[in-house]
Amino acid sequence: MKIQIQNGTIIDPAAGTEERKDVFIAAGRIVGLGEAPADFNAAKIIDASGFYVAPGFVDLSARLREPGFEHKATLESEMAAAMAGGVTSLVCPPDTDPTLDEPGLVEMLKFRAQKLHLAHVYPLGALTMGLKGEAITEMVELTEAGCVGFSQADNPIVDTRTLQRALQYATTYGYTVWLRPQDAYMSKGGVAASGAVASRLGLSGVPVAAETIALHTIFELIRVTGARAHLSHLSSAAGVELVRAAKAEGLAVSCDVTINHVHLTDIDIGYFDSQFRLDPPLRSQRDRDAIRAGLADGTIDAICSDHTPLDDDEKLLPFAEATPGATGLELLLSLTVKWAREAKVPLAKALSRITSAPADVLKLPAGRIATGALADLCVFDAASDWRIDPLKLKSQGRNTPFLGYELPARVRATIVGGHVAYESR
Repeated sequence: MKIQIQNGTIIDPAAGTEERKDVFIAAGRIVGLGEAPADFNAAKIIDASGFYVAPGFVDLSARLREPGFEHKATLESEMAAAMAGGVTSLVCPPDTDPTLDEPGLVEMLKFRAQKLHLAHVYPLGALTMGLKGEAITEMVELTEAGCVGFSQADNPIVDTRTLQRALQYATTYGYTVWLRPQDAYMSKGGVAASGAVASRLGLSGVPVAAETIALHTIFELIRVTGARAHLSHLSSAAGVELVRAAKAEGLAVSCDVTINHVHLTDIDIGYFDSQFRLDPPLRSQRDRDAIRAGLADGTIDAICSDHTPLDDDEKLLPFAEATPGATGLELLLSLTVKWAREAKVPLAKALSRITSAPADVLKLPAGRIATGALADLCVFDAASDWRIDPLKLKSQGRNTPFLGYELPARVRATIVGGHVAYESR
């Protein structure tokens, strides 16, 4: 279908530019910016007057709950949530049931996702069989099936020798290993960040050292093996500083933070509000401010939603017994714009953390607007506020610490591969 997006302001985060131009789409790609190609007759016109036209967003962590957890969410519901949030490419962790440790499971997930003709799904293969931290998976076969990297999700490898061997294997073939920097023993049993708030509430704590010890181990193994690693979900000021030093040293590392940790602190737990039960746990304002500074100066590459839809029964429990996680696909844009305004970060720069920068982590030609590029686009109204009503979310998971918040930026249309996948009414 030939589509014309007219009267919108194109914002290209990779180039840091904003310019009012029409976008012309044909055969799934952008075929013109500003002026229509010869003999172009649009079958559909989208009026973007007063709106921004941005690259589709790239989310580095979104659980789609298939296979195995369809009672929590389905591929259809979560892909619909992605479209409502302008997310056109997403990475799903391997902690499904069964675990994504065999090529057939990866191929099935890719096939199911492609049939929906919505977001591009990029699975992470399990780094070890069953995520048990023992036997390394067949990474070559998993890559051929469609995996873009290898991860333990939230299950750290206790045996450092196994982690070293996994990094050596990945280095041989040029694969990226995705690691949560969290020491298994230091974090065991913890449900909140160690500190005054956890002590006052009587909650078992997870110290910052759980993150920093893991980071020191990872960096030393990277020096030994020459591996490339992506560090998922940093949560502390000390962790950000260690990553900054590692990058300055020249280690092949990238990292992300969750959108929840860009905004929230441990104080927000209030009186045991289980909606704020997250993993990693929310930390102090100092840590939150360091995360924001790291995003602004490029130490932190990307923001992810860490989308984790849960049953109500998993959240309607005492804080320490509740399952950690929050829905986030539909909130990623709005919370990124909110951070940009509060931190006085230019909009294009802020959006780069959910477009071009995560695309670079994945080594994908996405997150940019250019003639010839795949037409993955989001049209949004930055001036329109909306209130988070759980009953109006597309995701089957209604769990979020931002319930009732009024947020900026509303998605008006999402285009994936030249196909209009979502339009707001």
